[in-house]
Amino acid sequence: MSDVFLLPDPGEGLTEADIVSWKVAAGDAVTVNQILVEVETAKSLVELPSPHAGTIGALLVEEGDTVAVGTPIVRFGPVGGEDTAPSAAGASEADAAEAAEAPPAEAPDESSGATLVGYGAVASSSKRRPRKAPADGGAAPAAPATAAPPPDDSSAAGQAPPRAEAAHDGRPLAKPPVRKLAKDHGVDLATVTPTGEHGQVTRADLLAHLDSDAAAAGARAGAPASADAQAAGGEREERIPVKGVKKAMANAMVASAFTSPHVTIGVDVDVTGMMDLVRRLKAERALGDDVRVSPLLIIAMAVARAARRHPYMNARMDGDEVVLRHYVNLGIAAATERGLIVPNVKDADGMGLAELCRGIGELVEVARSGKTPPAAQSGGTITLTNVGVFGVDWGTPIINPGESAIVAAGRVQRRPWVVDDAVVPREVMTLTASADHRVVDGEAISRFLRDIADVLEDPVRLVF
Repeated sequence: MSDVFLLPDPGEGLTEADIVSWKVAAGDAVTVNQILVEVETAKSLVELPSPHAGTIGALLVEEGDTVAVGTPIVRFGPVGGEDTAPSAAGASEADAAEAAEAPPAEAPDESSGATLVGYGAVASSSKRRPRKAPADGGAAPAAPATAAPPPDDSSAAGQAPPRAEAAHDGRPLAKPPVRKLAKDHGVDLATVTPTGEHGQVTRADLLAHLDSDAAAAGARAGAPASADAQAAGGEREERIPVKGVKKAMANAMVASAFTSPHVTIGVDVDVTGMMDLVRRLKAERALGDDVRVSPLLIIAMAVARAARRHPYMNARMDGDEVVLRHYVNLGIAAATERGLIVPNVKDADGMGLAELCRGIGELVEVARSGKTPPAAQSGGTITLTNVGVFGVDWGTPIINPGESAIVAAGRVQRRPWVVDDAVVPREVMTLTASADHRVVDGEAISRFLRDIADVLEDPVRLVF
C-alpha cells in the first residue's frame, strides 16, 4: 500500500490547475516541504511542497494536463510493486474513486490535502488498494514518471536531474517534454527510432520522425513538403489550449463585455508638464535612489485621486444597488508570458509618490514572475492599463469584473499644439476611459477624465 498526494484546493473559488513542470521523478527520495511540482491556476503559478518525507513511487499525471482539485497526482512508495499506478490517462478517475472510498483517518496523517498556499500535512489520509490484474493476465500499465528540467535557480536544491522512467509495460523510454510533443502531434513513440542512451527516444529523434512523415506526405501528394510545413511537423495550423491565467482572463472579459454596457470616451492631453516633472524627479532622485520614476507613476496617482473625487467611477453594481467604495484599490494591468493579470495597489489614493511607485514596482515584478498571490488580484476598484508602452495611441479597454471603470493611457509623442494662438511642439498623449453605463452616464465619465487630464497638464495639482 502507498500514500497518494491529491491536488490541493487552491481556494478563491478555483477548481482546477494545470501541471506546469515536475521537480521530481519516480524513485527520487524527497524531504518534507521539498517542492514536488509547479502548477498554474487561473490566478498564478504555485509550487506544491511534499507533505512528508519518502520516495516517489510514480507521477500520476503529466506536464500539460489540467487536473481537478482532489485528483491524485503523486504516489509515494516503492517504484513498481503490487500497487503500480495506472497510466496518466486513466490515473485520475481510478485514484480519485479509490481516494473517495478510503475511510477518514482518526488522527493527523502525512497525506496531502492542504490548500495550494499551505504546507505540511492535514488530518486526512487516502490509501490505495492493490490493483487487480487485467483479465488477460497482463500487468497493469505503469504510470509515466515525468520530470522537467528546472527553469531557473528557484528549483529546490539537491533535486535529481530529469530522466526518463524505465518502462515496465513495453512503452518506449522518453522524457516528459518529448512525450508531450509526441502527444501534441499524435505520434506513437513506438514508431520512432530511438538513438538516446538505453534506447531512449530523444527530441531530435521525434523531430526527425516528424520531418520524415511530412516529406512522405508531400511525396504522396505529388509535391515536396515545404520547409514551413516540415518545421511545424507537417501541419499548417497549430492549436494551443487556452488554460490557466489566459482562460480566466478570457472568461472574465466575456462576462464583463456581455454584462456591463460599456461606454468609452477619450481626450488628447498636453502632458509636457507631466514629462518635465518625471525628468526632474529622475535627475534629482527626489524620491530616493531605489524608486524608479516613470510617466505611469504620475498617471496612476492622478487616476487614484480622481477616483476618490468621483466615487461613482470607483463603484460597483450589486443587483439593483450601486455600491460606493470610499477607498481606491488601483489595478495595474500587467501583460505576462502566461497572460494578462490585474493585481492592485491597496488604498492607492492615500499614498505619496514614493510609496505608490514602490507598490506598483513590486506588483509588476511579481506579476512577471507569474507568482502573484490571489489576494493581490482581488478587491480592485478601478483599473489603469498602459497601452502606450506598446507604441499604441489609444484603446477601448474592457472593464475588469467587479469594477465600473478602466482607464487606458496611450503613448506620449511630440505633436504640434496650439498655445496662446501659436503652434508649438508639445508632448501629447491620449487618455480613454471605459465605464459601466448602468452606474455612470457620459457626463460623469467626461468630468472624471477631464479631472485626470488637468492633473497631467499641471502636476502641481497633485499636492491639492
